[in-house]
Amino acid sequence: MAPKGSHEHRRIGRPPAGARLGEKVKDYPQLSIRLPAEVKAKLHAISLVSARPQWRLITDAIDCYLRTRPDAEQALVRELLGRAKSRAKTLVKKRGASD
Repeated sequence: MAPKGSHEHRRIGRPPAGARLGEKVKDYPQLSIRLPAEVKAKLHAISLVSARPQWRLITDAIDCYLRTRPDAEQALVRELLGRAKSRAKTLVKKRGASD
């Protein structure tokens, strides 16, 4: 029998599965939506067949949809995202100053 020290130490459970390295899905904001039963069933089936989580399928679908939109709409979405990010940074700074 090999000594216990010779085994490579691995964490118990699933590795973090966020969209980017080091991110955890549990830290993402949650979204609750109502879907027709057949759409929910499709989403579940695609998730099983592709072995991908539903959140990742929805993320990919949104990205794919955005690529089909006219350039002007894509630019507007990027602008709105930029505003939201800068607003979030401002809120974080304000919270840090008040602590």
